[in-house]
Parts: sequence; structure tokens; C-alpha cells
Amino acid sequence: MKKVVFLVLAAIAASAFADRPKYVFLFIGDGMSVPQRMTADEFSRKSGGGPLAMNAMPFSAMTRTCSSDSLVTDSAAAATAMACGVKTKNHYAGVDPEGKPLVSSAAAAKKAGVKVGILTTVTITHATPAGFYAHRKNRGDTYGITLDLADSGFDFFAGGGLDVNPKNALKHKQYEACGDACEYVRSKGYKIVETKDRFLSLKPGDGKVLAMFANGSLDAAIDADGSQPTLSEMVAKAIEMLDGDNGFFIMAEGGKIDWSGHGNDSATNLRDILALDEAVKTAIAFQEKHPDDTLIVVTGDHETGGMSMGFAGTGYALYLELLSNQTMSVSKFGDKVTAAFKANPNLSFDDVKPIISKAFGFKFEGDAKKDKMVLSAEDIKGLVKAFEHDIEFYRAKIEENSKYDGVKRYLLGGECRLVMSHKCGIGWSCGSHTAMPVLSTSKGRCAEKFSGSLDNTDIAKAMKAFYE
Repeated sequence: MKKVVFLVLAAIAASAFADRPKYVFLFIGDGMSVPQRMTADEFSRKSGGGPLAMNAMPFSAMTRTCSSDSLVTDSAAAATAMACGVKTKNHYAGVDPEGKPLVSSAAAAKKAGVKVGILTTVTITHATPAGFYAHRKNRGDTYGITLDLADSGFDFFAGGGLDVNPKNALKHKQYEACGDACEYVRSKGYKIVETKDRFLSLKPGDGKVLAMFANGSLDAAIDADGSQPTLSEMVAKAIEMLDGDNGFFIMAEGGKIDWSGHGNDSATNLRDILALDEAVKTAIAFQEKHPDDTLIVVTGDHETGGMSMGFAGTGYALYLELLSNQTMSVSKFGDKVTAAFKANPNLSFDDVKPIISKAFGFKFEGDAKKDKMVLSAEDIKGLVKAFEHDIEFYRAKIEENSKYDGVKRYLLGGECRLVMSHKCGIGWSCGSHTAMPVLSTSKGRCAEKFSGSLDNTDIAKAMKAFYE
């Protein structure tokens, strides 16, 4: 009799999951909308890489992104909508507008016996990943979010650090009981891994994992030196660790796309999109081995920067191939210039020319009509002005110019990225999020559910239905 009951229950369970994909990949490009995807696609084509894999998927949908209290969403509200299927306020993660906890698709998968992985290129407690496991009214509550991470029971986390603020932690009544955030995570059965070598050597029998490769976010793809795993490598390891009889749910975020969008750093932005696409290709390779059981969805949480493909100075032309000349992010370039200031207080513009040329590929001599990387007199004038400002600002920061009352940030990196964008034909309208809809594409089992015109909550509703 017991055997019959068991077989009946097994048949019911099998029937319940018959119409759902066994393996689900949800890729989120933070700050990635249509112009970002198209710019990276065109760059990839011109550099011999062909179209982006994410753009070649058979199903697509324009996706509305607003939050419950603003047409322009932030990442926390957008992630909550995509994860939980409910609109909430900006800065809220995993809770509704009244602050009540919500159930995410990842949590529904876990409850159904499916293994869950959450991956990102920024801090693992950042807004987008937090939307899938946390329940906080303040996305900045990284200590509380860390507690939620540990309490989620999810099987695999990988990305940057926890970004826990000790002052923030002291506000929590749980602090005395939990002590150090990492110790609390360990107390919940997680193995904490902090190097690439240890990460790549993980085996499926190693249990629950929290892998962190930096104190903050991971390096931008353009700055990567191989010491940290790529998002593609994280996805590959997640597949290895999570594959099993009940399948898995993996959310993987290209988080640094948003950061370079805020900085209007075109070359850095598209390199992180290409890195996300490499992770998508890893999922596609898996899907090709499991064509009847795998769903892949690629989307964005919002657009950042107001990017446009076209600039008045280039007419109807785009020269996206010029972006290959940039070898580092504007942020890393700024660090190098600051280090040069520190090493030589009497630094001149001629001294920084080699740094500028190495970082952006600009040429200070030559025929600008024959070589687009040659700077015009107007370009150089703008760079010199920004450099002179930065020298004064640096002297004020080290208390050598107490009378300084100018702009309190460095400007040379920004001027360089502006020149680069204009040469390529890329425009930016702002340094913040916009209300532009994002593009969602999908492939595999049940992919047709993610086509047409969607609200971002529809993504969660469809995925949660797989596990109910």
C-alpha cells in the first residue's frame, strides 16, 4: 500500500512539473535597455564577434519598468517586480509598498525542491540580487540584507563582497546574536570562498556556497586581469554545483553595466554587456544539451544614462569600432592620474598625455581627417581645461589650496569619455536612470511566455507559476 501511495505522489509531482522548464536562467543587465544592447551588438559585429547571442533569441518583448511610486524605477524596485511579481517603492527590496515580505520566483523554486543560484558582478547584497532573497524597506541596509541572504537557504551565491556597514549593523536587534555578518552566514551552513582558485575547485558535494571575490564590486570587464572569475565562469560553476534531479533556478546579473551607464563611459559599458553575453552563451551551450528542459530569459531592470546611437557631430555615421582603442575604464584612468599627481605635484599636461593615449588611444599629433583618433584643437583645449581644474582640486584635497571653491570632483576622465563618445557617435542625455522600456529576449522551453509587450512583473508571475 505504501508503495502505491508513493508512486501516486510521485506521479502527481511529475505531472505538476510537466509543463515547466527543469532549468531556468534569468539574466539581468542592470541599466541595459535597447540602445545598450544595440551598441554592443554593432560593436561585436564590426570587431568580428557577430551579433550578440542575447539578441538572436527567437522570442522578444518590450518591457515596462516603472515602480509603484515613480515612472523612473531604481534597481531595488525593478528587481522586486521581476522577482516577486509586485510593484513596490523605489529603494524597497523584496517587500510590497507597505513593507510586507514578498515571495520571489527564486524562493518559490527553492520551496519546490529546486536548487537556486544568485550571481552578480557587483556586491552580492546589491539591489538587484537582494530583490530575489531579501525583505527590506531600505536597499542600503546591507547588514539586514546579509541576514536575509543567510536565512534564504539558497544554494549558491557568487559575486562581490557583502558591503556591510558596521554602523548600519549596530541598528539591528539581531546584531548581538549574530555578531559578524560572515560568521552568521557560516552559522547557516555556508562555505565562504574568497579566491578564484578555490572557487573553480568547488565540487557539487561541497554544500551551500557564498563566493566573494572583492570587498566591493568586481572589476569592470575592460579592467579585468584574470584574478576574478568572469560572469561566464560563475554561471558555468553554478551549473556544475546545482544540476540535479529537480533542476535549478539561476539569476545572473551584469551589474557593472549600470555603473558605467551612470558615468556615461561608452567603452566600459559595452564591454560589460559583451561579458554578460558570454555568460548567456554558457547557458545556451547548456540549453543545447537539454533542449526540452531549459529556459533562458535575458532582460534589464531599467535604462541608465539616456544612451542614444547617434550624435550631431558625426551626422548619420557611427564609428563604434573606435571604442576598441579604450583599454581601461574611466574610473581606473582617474586612479592612474591621481597616482601621477601624488608622485609629482608639479605634473604638467604634457606629463599626462601618455596616460591619456594609453587609456583611450587618442593621438595628439596627426591628420584628424585621415585618423579619427587624432584629437582636434578643440578636443585638446577641453582636456587641458579639465586637467588644470583637476590639479587645483587635488591640491585642495591635500590641503595645499584652502581657497579652492570649484567643482569638487575630477573632470579629466569625464572629458576623455565625452570626446570618445562624440568620436564614435554615441550620445548620453543624463547620468541617472530613465523610464525607457527594456528589451526582454528568451529561448527554450516556455520562452513564448516572455514575448510581445510585458510589464516587468509578468516575468516573475510566469516564473513563479512554474513552481506552484
